[in-house]
Amino acid sequence: MVIIGGGFAGLNAAKALRRAPVEVVLVDRTNHHVFQPLLYQVATAALSPRDIGRPLRDVLRRQRNATVLMANAVGFDLAARRVLFEDGDSLAFDRLIVAVGARHSYFGNDEWESIAPGLKTLADALDLRRRILLEFERAERFANRVRAGGPDTEFSSPAPTFVVVGAGPTGVEMAGAIAEIAKKTMLRDFRAIRPEDTRVVLVEAASRVLPPFPEELSAKAQRQLEGLGVDVRTGVRVTGIDRTHVVLESSGGGHESLRTNCVIWAAGNEAPRLLRQLPAERDRNGRVVVEPDLSLAQAPDVFVLGDAAHVEDQNGDPLPGLAPVAMQQGRHVAKVIREDLEGRTRPSFRYVDKGTMATIGKARAVAWIGRLRFGGLFAWLAWSLVHILFLVGFRTRIVVMLEWIFLYVFQRRDARLIHGWRLTDPSGGGELGGDEASRRPPPTP
Repeated sequence: MVIIGGGFAGLNAAKALRRAPVEVVLVDRTNHHVFQPLLYQVATAALSPRDIGRPLRDVLRRQRNATVLMANAVGFDLAARRVLFEDGDSLAFDRLIVAVGARHSYFGNDEWESIAPGLKTLADALDLRRRILLEFERAERFANRVRAGGPDTEFSSPAPTFVVVGAGPTGVEMAGAIAEIAKKTMLRDFRAIRPEDTRVVLVEAASRVLPPFPEELSAKAQRQLEGLGVDVRTGVRVTGIDRTHVVLESSGGGHESLRTNCVIWAAGNEAPRLLRQLPAERDRNGRVVVEPDLSLAQAPDVFVLGDAAHVEDQNGDPLPGLAPVAMQQGRHVAKVIREDLEGRTRPSFRYVDKGTMATIGKARAVAWIGRLRFGGLFAWLAWSLVHILFLVGFRTRIVVMLEWIFLYVFQRRDARLIHGWRLTDPSGGGELGGDEASRRPPPTP
């Protein structure tokens, strides 16, 4: 039983097969499982990487029928029943689970990725944390230069400006967290700039934030964001991005250019190109359309799960790319495999919706649980409890809970370390600083 991907779907499938008479091989490009819903907290210096990541070998260390391999799958030979790896190696399988998640979608503008990174991995989170913190450092450096009579440059904005593209849960959470950093965490840390004057602009092409949520919760979330000072722009799409500006186009056709050095992309997802090698229909986002039991029609021993799969609910609507969906799918496929081994009919997957939540900041959140729709402190407490319970490992749950208590009481984010930075002046002033690693010459090709 080969599982490609150690995210929520793949890891839950592996764990659910612990007592089945199968050999499980879990393959992932990294050596760790990461709790993706809290990646934004690493990016905004509330948590450290180890708080939301755990080595896959450690998670499965007591499962005798499970093996972990670190490798990058690049293709499939379904006729020979083998997974192909980037280094030329391959691995045979009897049954295959593909749970490779999703990647950022720039809607045909892939050149924006280096300027406006998204948030899918720990590496993404650390890169964003560096960019966010450097924006405050850059503003402080240039404000000091101007105050001392130096040249005024395009980077000498009186306060940092951040543009978050996409007002889904990730975008809303990022915008709220950045606003809190500026107005609470860093209030006393800077001298030449006023962090509380930081500008955070949240851009959404739809008519409201959190489009999948009921309208009343979207309105409540927008009020909470605006209460933190976030400039919410709905009905607006991005038409251009470069190193210092973002071009916006409103639904009425008007254009605006915002000066910013930090753009965060949270606007869309698409399935990895690896899925194109599977013999199956795909939706417009590249997700594989699967059978009711989550297998492929032309390859019943191949299953696709999580963000890589197009699965519809009872109303014919695609299931969202959420952790609970992936976790339930992983456990369901494990059940299907056990039923196969015992010669019984495969059950169809049925998602049990236990609610959807999004947090905006301290004591600010919205929650949609069945018929219950509420926001504020109680929604934030519910969000916190659910996420702590979903974390992998007892130690991780305790550490995150203590970090959140410390953050709530003291408003301090102690993970504000900048690694590998190189601050440059695009006006021609040269390099402004850097650590020892960034000053080393590049390796010879």
